[in-house]
Amino acid sequence: MKTVLVIDDNPDIRENTSEILDLAGYKTFTAENGKRGVDVALKEKPDVIVCDIMMPDLDGYGVLHLLRKNETTQHTPFIFLTAKTERSDFRKGMEMGADDYITKPFEDVELLNAIETRLKKAAVLENKYAFSAQGVSQFIKDVKDSGLLNQLADQYEVLTLGKKQHLYQEGKRPRYLYYLTKGKIKGLKVHEDGKEYITDLYSEGDFIGYPALIEDKNYDDSTVVLKEAEVLQIPKEDFTHMIYGDISIAAKFIRIITQNVKEKEERLMSLAYSSLRKRVAKALVDIHGKFNTNGQNKPIEISREDIAHYVGTATESLIRTLSDFKAEKLIEIKDGKINISNMEKLKNLLF
Repeated sequence: MKTVLVIDDNPDIRENTSEILDLAGYKTFTAENGKRGVDVALKEKPDVIVCDIMMPDLDGYGVLHLLRKNETTQHTPFIFLTAKTERSDFRKGMEMGADDYITKPFEDVELLNAIETRLKKAAVLENKYAFSAQGVSQFIKDVKDSGLLNQLADQYEVLTLGKKQHLYQEGKRPRYLYYLTKGKIKGLKVHEDGKEYITDLYSEGDFIGYPALIEDKNYDDSTVVLKEAEVLQIPKEDFTHMIYGDISIAAKFIRIITQNVKEKEERLMSLAYSSLRKRVAKALVDIHGKFNTNGQNKPIEISREDIAHYVGTATESLIRTLSDFKAEKLIEIKDGKINISNMEKLKNLLF
């Protein structure tokens, strides 16, 4: 049973609100002033707090400030209940972190809808979504069902692309956030001297193209299919609603779509400071991990040229290094495919 704390110095409003919530199936706690309300909130850890603004000793703003500073209540949905309707009061409450604002007198349904919406939102934020097509779809569905961002589309188009086709090209304006459900795609840039550099490799479960959407700029790289791909297209408008519609939903969404940012930063540092052997070793480990899931050990099947572009070296230098690794029994090469023989040693190559 979900719990709601009602903080109000008016006994009639406090008791009537509590009765409405009890009848709706909630367990309620009440407090007659702000100080008592903070004590009850810290002790009972309610699922939602409904709080009046104008109270003696400690007003609603003070209650919200104290509860947002405490780790155990900083994310508890908080709804202001007040007779004040000035826009400045509404703005102040929202800037301090309130989730909703209901003015007196209010309809029973209005209060219950506000609480139900906040509980749905809290459930979305607490849920751990699988990093998969199903997980992404479920997250978007839950956000839509919560009523917070109900303008999201019910379903999204899946684009099928063949090998060497472009998903998008450098300099173009972004129209979608892409989610790779099947296949392999590379991100690349071409330098002024005509040399190609692979910026990233994408496999099933990766989001593609979000930096340009977040920064609202043209793509600064291109994407080419390495192996026949199926891509879920989330329209730019839906992405914008997810990012700007609700700050906590946006934070959750960004955490999901940017899981590989740290990995990319580490790879760029490796390119800058490591020896060629270490760079090739790290590239093989990275690529193996990108294209293997759930403990699989499938061989690396992308071209030597693409591996060289990923490492940032000449293809000839890569081939010589791979030959050394083969002689040292770190890898095996059969029918052009690379199998890693000694993953631990490859990961911990000293020079």
